[in-house]
Amino acid sequence: MALLPKLNEKRKALSGEEGAFIQETSVAESPERHEMKNSDDANTMSVTVGGFEVTPRATDYVNQALASNRLSYGPFSRKFETHFAALHNAQFAILCNSGTSALHMALACLKELGGWQDDDEVIVPAVTFVATSNMVLLNNLTPVFVDVDAKTYNIDPQKIEEKITPKTRAIMPVHLFGQPCEMDPIMKIARHHNLKVIEDSAETVLARYKGKPVGSWGDISAFSTYVAHLVVTGAGGLAVTNNPDYAVVLKSLLNHGRDSIYLNIDDRGTTSVEFLEIVEARFRFVRFGHSFRATELEAALGLAQLEEIDGLMGRRKANAAFLLQGLKQFSPFLQLPSWPEYSEHAFMMFPLVIRDRAVAKKELIGFLEEKGIETRDMLPLLNQPIYKQRFGDIEQYYPVAQWINANGFYIGCHPYLRPEQLDYVIAQFEQFFQRAA
Repeated sequence: MALLPKLNEKRKALSGEEGAFIQETSVAESPERHEMKNSDDANTMSVTVGGFEVTPRATDYVNQALASNRLSYGPFSRKFETHFAALHNAQFAILCNSGTSALHMALACLKELGGWQDDDEVIVPAVTFVATSNMVLLNNLTPVFVDVDAKTYNIDPQKIEEKITPKTRAIMPVHLFGQPCEMDPIMKIARHHNLKVIEDSAETVLARYKGKPVGSWGDISAFSTYVAHLVVTGAGGLAVTNNPDYAVVLKSLLNHGRDSIYLNIDDRGTTSVEFLEIVEARFRFVRFGHSFRATELEAALGLAQLEEIDGLMGRRKANAAFLLQGLKQFSPFLQLPSWPEYSEHAFMMFPLVIRDRAVAKKELIGFLEEKGIETRDMLPLLNQPIYKQRFGDIEQYYPVAQWINANGFYIGCHPYLRPEQLDYVIAQFEQFFQRAA
């Protein structure tokens, strides 16, 4: 099998804005944290699935938060929420401690205000991170699984309606791996059946579907800012909505169910009567809630990331373009990422699915891991021990999910990868397929 051209020739082969970006990126401009991995093989390089670099802006904001002696919800949290909401065409963004908590609050909010009953049903994709359906279960609701599209790996809209029953209350599309779901048909189905829509957008920020950003389609959306995600605060998440009634309940739920008149120490009112009412409400709880709060330090990191997001996303997309160009020679064996022209891809990671049964997934990922290239499975769900215990052996009824579980994995394309690391990745795939030939 013929080898690809060397690194510089590969860069020249890329066309368009993303290709130009790669050509302009030099080693000197790249972060230097990823050093050669300690190994018996001196040529082995570490290529992680995610990364994070502390910028001067982030350091400055965190130091400002520390200097203020304010760790609870404060100015950085408000700025982060406001900025994040604006980027996703939303009126409200509620900062919390994880994307999982954001999902939990979204379901609890809609269940309370919608009068849902225990065991009512929420439609979820058969491929997603376990937190999606876990939160349905932990709200005493029932997840109903729908198979996914074989190219995008997102929920297949054509298979949703057959799963709707009189107990169905919501659809939870998950924007996986950085790619938006097909939201037009999903929203049409939801309106026709009077269902709520909760967007699980933990893995996708700022990407647009037909000109409209993820998180702005449904009733409530949940985002994650966990380590190695598109916006990183270390741990954290946001619930996003345009409904003021939902925003009030969401804020209460993350604060132990407090009366919404008092949710943080800055709530003092504008008159003495209001102030006294707030004082009385400080320990008044109107629903069962949680301690899902985040800190000013996390918000400071998040705000810095949002203010630098164009550069971060540009490098991520350029890295993905480089991998697409370099790996396309293996398209008979590997299904590469693809997306429709009316949609964007944020590339939180770079998903791959093995096409050829002659290539064993275990052998390929084992080879890559030995070479220092991290891999992860593409979010297997229905074959997990706890799910088989709860639902039985149902994976066989979701053939696309089963195929992805058996053959899918992803590698990193995060913005902190250096050009020589990307070249190394291509070289290792070449080496594996030469050996397998």
